Amino acid sequence: MFSFFGLCLSSFLPTMSVPTEQFQVIGPRHPILAVLGEDVILPCTLVPAMNAENMELGWFRTTFSQTVFIYWNHWEQTEEQMAEYRGRTSLVRGCLTEGHAAMHLRQVRVSDNGMYTCFFRHGGFYEEADLEVKVAGMGSDPQVHIEGPEEDGVRLVCKASGWFPKPQVQWRDLSGNNFPALSETHSQDTEELFSVEATLVVRDSSVGNVTCSVLNPVLGQEKAMAIYIPEPFFPQASPWKPAFAVILTMLGLLLLGACYFIRKAHSRRMQVRQEKEHQQRLKKQEQQAKEEVLKAIGSVTLDPLSAHHWLSISHEKMHLSWKDPSLLYCDEKCSVLGLKGITSGRWFWEVEIENELFSKWTLGVCRKDVRRTGNYLESSQRGFWVMGKGNNKYFAQTDPETCLSPRQDPCRVGVFLDYSEGDVSFYNMIDGCGWTQYLYLFLTLAPPSFPTLLGPG
Repeated sequence: MFSFFGLCLSSFLPTMSVPTEQFQVIGPRHPILAVLGEDVILPCTLVPAMNAENMELGWFRTTFSQTVFIYWNHWEQTEEQMAEYRGRTSLVRGCLTEGHAAMHLRQVRVSDNGMYTCFFRHGGFYEEADLEVKVAGMGSDPQVHIEGPEEDGVRLVCKASGWFPKPQVQWRDLSGNNFPALSETHSQDTEELFSVEATLVVRDSSVGNVTCSVLNPVLGQEKAMAIYIPEPFFPQASPWKPAFAVILTMLGLLLLGACYFIRKAHSRRMQVRQEKEHQQRLKKQEQQAKEEVLKAIGSVTLDPLSAHHWLSISHEKMHLSWKDPSLLYCDEKCSVLGLKGITSGRWFWEVEIENELFSKWTLGVCRKDVRRTGNYLESSQRGFWVMGKGNNKYFAQTDPETCLSPRQDPCRVGVFLDYSEGDVSFYNMIDGCGWTQYLYLFLTLAPPSFPTLLGPG
């Protein structure tokens, strides 16, 4: 429990009889909550109530050499003040005549966390009291990504930074049930703020949405992010195990019979062994396929040479923006391709979108040799397999065009490409809604096209 110690409140003071010029100093009974970047008041009170205007007042850390603030001879003294507190402290003077003194501390930092001592001196008599400041701050929203396959499941990673004190991470499904994390690591930066990275392996393909929440244990507040795991990412269950168990039971019964059945049983065992080996090969192929599906996650980069001259590519080749924001309303299509082409395998990548009310954008895959100059048409017949938004509606550029109705506006879209099957799927990575369209022609493809965030679709 925390308290902001009241000022100018004399009704709570006990009645006491003490010698002249003697007093007690009382501080808050509970820790004072201080939010990072905001201001906080550190109060202390004289008992019995008396005028403190002519007293020497001070606030210190663990020793008197660690001076936070001193008021003496009606002036705020800064000569002995610690460097990190200069310009951030002042005296709350309004209630000094009633024995209430408080230090105003501005722009709270992590280093302000901990114990303080307030000190009152009058003549040759002095008293002091301890008070505790608990600093807390909310950091960044968690970012959740699919990292790769993990045995019979999919590995998720959740990251967040800028938290204090050390945050707690929880994984939940749609029903609010918790998942046990595979690992959770913390680190601190030069400003002593915490970063956290937690991993989870999901093995149930029916889970759908998984939420990562990061909790501040002092404030009792959390930030959360949900991610949808498309079912194709999970290894398919192999049917040979239950079938093999049934066959072995039948063989056991047959062996109790006449020798006539031995040859038949031997033949059946050979069939089962061959089937088992076949299923094992299939399972190994499936695992390899899943690894191929996820090997490109986070590695898709943009090709600056393919970008329209009105577009700007960030130095890490992962972000797209307008060179001139006034071009936002131009009629010409502006696009960019991925740096490497795709000629085989299964691939997945995510695209984050600044999806405002009247945004126009498209994203997906295209053939290497498509025309992307002038006011070109993006359609499957012309080598584009894309979805997008225009006129405040979502669509897939099939022939004819397919209207899409996501449950909520997407701000992060997952693109799943199975080259050998000729399939492109689009997923709203927030609510798990899936949009699907199919490739009909196998030619050299380029990874994601990003006219999406800024250019007209």
